[in-house]
Amino acid sequence: MINKLKNRWIFSVALLVVAAQSLAATPGEVPVGGTLREAKLYGFAGDFRWLSELRGKPLIINVWASWCAPCRAEMGSLERLSQRYGGKQFNIIGISTDDDPNAAYSFLLQSGTTFDNYLDYQLTLEHMLGANTIPLTLLIDADGRVLKKVRGARKWDSAETIEMIGQTFSVPMTNQ
Repeated sequence: MINKLKNRWIFSVALLVVAAQSLAATPGEVPVGGTLREAKLYGFAGDFRWLSELRGKPLIINVWASWCAPCRAEMGSLERLSQRYGGKQFNIIGISTDDDPNAAYSFLLQSGTTFDNYLDYQLTLEHMLGANTIPLTLLIDADGRVLKKVRGARKWDSAETIEMIGQTFSVPMTNQ
């Protein structure tokens, strides 16, 4: 009996250590309440833009990869959210952490995703955003301040999620 309890205790401690490591900050991570630093956003056509160009309106950033099943599952709801609200109350962008840009681009085409997506070639954004797990979605205010980090897949066009977005950004979420 003592050995069983000891083994359970060791197993529980090991799980806590693994969980704590997965939630540990990434190098250079901007915490909730912090302001995002300048970074290049690399497009799939070899072009780039600066992250600061997206200031002036609230921003939703979704960090994903084509090989990530939960990322793939939520992409359709992000697209519907973008079609309904994108560019009006807020903007939406995606950041792919794929090592293979062709796999990421193929997924975007196959899924019919139309909102802007970028590649994180040097892991700059992955580290700054705190994407030690994906999918990760951040809600950023118009000044570049991180308001909320949502880990795991969501149905981004559900009524409760739309309400959460409206409350976080302090914007009315009317039916569009």
